[in-house]
Amino acid sequence: QVQLVESGGGLVQPGGSLRLSCAVSTKIYSVGDMGWYRQTPEKQREMVAIVRVDGSTNHADYADFVKGRFTASRDNVLITVSLDMNSRKPEDTAVYYCNVYARTTSVAELQSYWGQGTQVTVSS
Repeated sequence: QVQLVESGGGLVQPGGSLRLSCAVSTKIYSVGDMGWYRQTPEKQREMVAIVRVDGSTNHADYADFVKGRFTASRDNVLITVSLDMNSRKPEDTAVYYCNVYARTTSVAELQSYWGQGTQVTVSS
């Protein structure tokens, strides 16, 4: 089982900044897309950002509601993915989940794995 360890959640004032990080803590064979989702009690889990690898270049896709405010990045050597959240709004309050597609062996299928979730609250 692939373990993902998230860090960086907490309370931030509107307009403030916060950085979330996620690390793969178990040995894997290869990694695919890495990204972030969020969920509130009122909504289903929704995509925030996905960072894909195109050759040797990382490319991030964002949900419309975070474009221009959030920046996702990944380190393909350390196998980590981060989310820099700027210009935070109260509606960004949610539990944020890290998601990673990985193969555990050379013959294993690419599977989706989730972090435990970290609470982010935007409030004055």
